[in-house]
Amino acid sequence: MTAMEQSPETPLRVRDAAQLNWDDSADLLVVGFGGAGVCAAIEAASQGVSVLALERFAGGGATARSGGVVYAGGGTPHQAEAGVEDSPEAMFDYLRQEVGDAVSAETLRGFCENSVANLAWLERHGAAFQGSVPPLKTSYPSDQYFLYYSGNEAVPSYAAQARPAPRGHRALGSGMSGINLFRPLAASAQQLGVRVQRQSEVRRLVLDDSGAVLGVEAWALPAGSRAAKKHARLSRWTDAIHPYAPALADRWRRKLRALELTHAKRRLIRAHHGVLLSAGGFVFNRAMLTVNAPRYLDGLPLGTSGCDGSGIRLGQSVGGRTARMERASAWRFINPPLAWARGLIVNAEGRRYCNEEVYGARLGHAMVEEQGGRAILILNRALMKEAYAQVGPGKVWSFQRLPAVLNMLFNARRGRSLAELAERSGLPQANLERTVAAYNAAARGDRDDELGKSKAFLAPLDEGPWYALDLSFDSKLFPCPVITLGGLTVCERSGQVLADDGQPVPGLFSAGRNAVGVASNFYVSGLSLADCVHSGRRVGVYVAGLVRAALASQGEQQ
Repeated sequence: MTAMEQSPETPLRVRDAAQLNWDDSADLLVVGFGGAGVCAAIEAASQGVSVLALERFAGGGATARSGGVVYAGGGTPHQAEAGVEDSPEAMFDYLRQEVGDAVSAETLRGFCENSVANLAWLERHGAAFQGSVPPLKTSYPSDQYFLYYSGNEAVPSYAAQARPAPRGHRALGSGMSGINLFRPLAASAQQLGVRVQRQSEVRRLVLDDSGAVLGVEAWALPAGSRAAKKHARLSRWTDAIHPYAPALADRWRRKLRALELTHAKRRLIRAHHGVLLSAGGFVFNRAMLTVNAPRYLDGLPLGTSGCDGSGIRLGQSVGGRTARMERASAWRFINPPLAWARGLIVNAEGRRYCNEEVYGARLGHAMVEEQGGRAILILNRALMKEAYAQVGPGKVWSFQRLPAVLNMLFNARRGRSLAELAERSGLPQANLERTVAAYNAAARGDRDDELGKSKAFLAPLDEGPWYALDLSFDSKLFPCPVITLGGLTVCERSGQVLADDGQPVPGLFSAGRNAVGVASNFYVSGLSLADCVHSGRRVGVYVAGLVRAALASQGEQQ
């Protein structure tokens, strides 16, 4: 087990807060200044709460490096701008199919009913959105479009249960929009008086005799020091290079850890009304993945170096209960190119198992959880030609184009007949021929597709030659991104961390992917960021109430 994977130290226990010489204090301490942390900080500070955020790196976390998509609906102004009708009921009916029992129906309903208000709140704090919708379904739209179907809303089996509407609100700006979402929120937090101490890692919590969280023990690199400058530079490089050279990024993470262990200085920081753990998931922690979600070890961790489970483990160190830790999301996107989604995916037995038009995380779940990680895409020459045309220069993002082109050039087995294709790709011939025949019948309209695929996504594969692209989970040429979805269990009204007995751990809160939330079952694009807003604001509101109550009590005593 590496230093990064070790459990946090056991909490520091003292008789009471007066026993320690604190170096700093605030009403609310935010551990992890990403999407959930900044939303909690803004909400609390706007209500007069003093907030100090402790951030191990530069801030932003996975939110700043994400696509910047916020799942919002129920009738947002941007949906109206696009001529889209939606309602909180339709949004709830769809999300219930994705969210399952990760949160209660009451919590999910509140999430949907407050969606318009939460988007407006983001805009008041500097984020911007727009109602331009792309003409075709895509995993992530180009810079021309900022509202799209970011999940399974239009897939027939889902649309039968809920009226579909595009709800993926991408933050306005060029490129990957996560930074366009986080940067104005961070600026708003600063304007409201939120203090942020960067390169400051919380290694353990401080408890009193009753088990209440009093504050934290943090270790900070001296500001302006050579070690701090090297740490900042190396952390930027590490997260930037990770998608392309993960082994090199891992070596740099070990160097980052060495800098922290050698040069950081201890600080005790008092939290008068609560500590919020909002330090992300645990996808970069191999030990935690091995224990909780071993099927996902072959995926490409998606996020930042801070997604190492440290916030979850801090909660566990004081008795916080975890749940849904086995839940992870593998993103096997096959659109764009749209032509790929019009082909068919088979397992090792040559049989289809998932509607190819579904959102990539749904396909990835079926691939990893049900099919041993196998996914083999069957196309013919006509679809291959379409695919090349669809990923031409200027038509899609480079991160969408490069894997598609590389796999069509170097990972496609060709057969002049299905029998030859089966032999070359190691698939049972009879099964493959039956699978393609059934698919062709549906594409011709002779029968309904057995997996409920829309007619627009069906294409007859009668004429060859045929091609098989191995897009399995462990593919080196087409890495499959993974995020974790489980975390600390929390009270769904306050965000307080719950212990094994179901009672809150006094003074401790959690939000975002550090906690179980709306995005902890199946994932669709934008749901995690929307949950960061929802769960972060929830904690900010609750702590502000605690501060007001304390002030009122002091007034009465005087």
